[in-house]
Amino acid sequence: MFETLALNAPSWSDLRHFVPETVLVVTFLLALMADLFARGRRPAGPFALALGGCLVALAAAVSSLPAGPRSILGDLVVVDGLAGFFRVLFPLIGAITILFSWASGEIMGPRREHKGEFYALVALMAFGMCVMASAADLIMLYLSVELVSLTSYVMAGYMRTSLRSTEASLKYVIFGSVSSGVMLYGLSLLFGLTGETTFVEIRAALLAGRADNFALLVAMVFVLAGLGYKIAAVPFHFWCPDVYEGAPTPVTALFSVGPKAAGFALMIRFFYTTLLSPGGGQAAAGAAAPDGVIVGPADWPLLIAILSVVTMTYGNLVALRQTNVKRLLAYSSIAHVGYLLMGFLMLTAAGLEAILFYLLVYAIMNLGAFLFVIALNNRLGGEEISDYAGLSTRAPWVALMMMVFLLSLTGLPPTAGFIGKMYLFAEVINRHWFWLAVVGALNSVVSLFYYMKIAKAMYFTPGERAPLRLEPLHTAVLILLAAPTLALGVYWTPFKNFVDRAVAGFAGLGG
Repeated sequence: MFETLALNAPSWSDLRHFVPETVLVVTFLLALMADLFARGRRPAGPFALALGGCLVALAAAVSSLPAGPRSILGDLVVVDGLAGFFRVLFPLIGAITILFSWASGEIMGPRREHKGEFYALVALMAFGMCVMASAADLIMLYLSVELVSLTSYVMAGYMRTSLRSTEASLKYVIFGSVSSGVMLYGLSLLFGLTGETTFVEIRAALLAGRADNFALLVAMVFVLAGLGYKIAAVPFHFWCPDVYEGAPTPVTALFSVGPKAAGFALMIRFFYTTLLSPGGGQAAAGAAAPDGVIVGPADWPLLIAILSVVTMTYGNLVALRQTNVKRLLAYSSIAHVGYLLMGFLMLTAAGLEAILFYLLVYAIMNLGAFLFVIALNNRLGGEEISDYAGLSTRAPWVALMMMVFLLSLTGLPPTAGFIGKMYLFAEVINRHWFWLAVVGALNSVVSLFYYMKIAKAMYFTPGERAPLRLEPLHTAVLILLAAPTLALGVYWTPFKNFVDRAVAGFAGLGG
């Protein structure tokens, strides 16, 4: 029999270290109440509250970056450098989503019911993702994942009169429920093996040899399957293209970066903390696995390397056949998960720095690409590549900004995407995974082909010549995203320093 769990009761003083999350929860409640007074009218109140709340949470996160790790709320949550990084990223993603949703016909069109609820849901999802990045206990891990999942199901089916949106929501619920069950079973196995729920105590139990190697491997694979679903890694990707195509495009944009980044945050928190002994994570040159990995008989890096190769290759090859831009970007996002897994497989500090930097870059450039789809869909009513024919003459500046996003997604200089991939590939090569670097480079070449199909339609396919005017708010946000996509390809040192500080303050690497 396991000993009675010793609970460290939360106190009100913990809220001093939980300010961004508290702001987002209050924002959700206020926006929801404000929506009661916006029936039949354009919901300016919920929009302003949600946008303001995300910006206040962002400011609070920037102004109070954790100096060192601190466990709060009964050791269910840890506030450290990693949490600080994602506290900045998630409110930023939420604010950008709210901005371009305000001018989106799919969210704010005349036939959309319950308009103001959307902005409250964005704030709630941002809160859930922040908690995912801070979870330090199996219970909080599961609760935070379910909070984000349930919010996602509602947002995917937000267009209630659209059969495509309803289908997307139903598929998301079914697949999500199965994956949550698999993950929960893995968590229960892990608790049964160790008798502990906090990540640090689980690591101590594993170091003490209290778990059978094979049972531990099964538990970890089940947890990886559940989290792999959140990031849409192959073979847990099957929900992604249909949900992305059926959901409102602003929701698709949010799904493509937010829950994926949150899934990686939780994977990093869980696996780095439980599978590395204190001070572990640095591999000898050419070693199969970093020192300190305690996953048992499995070759953990090789397992993740195979997952990475399959994910990036499948995503890129299937994207080649797509003519719908939303589905193309959906498969593209699967491929980018494969690139990110290259940094994850080594469980090293440098690999973690490469992941965080690439997540920051990916959020900016992918949101920009989806905003382009939203803006064009508002005016043209289509999402096919053929709908963009002749766009360079109808809206030259918009076409140019989309070209920047496409080059960055491919990983070509002088864009942020090139710098992000440079750090990922450099660490892979540094750890002597040469074959993995070659596969990644070949996949980048493949991605160039389908990204350039969009560029070809815009610049070399004849189309209408009448000028095309977009919503001013969409144009402004496109500029806001295109500028750092270019700037980070030339001068990225401040952002890299921010990432390095986050990793240096990560409790999982400190033992």
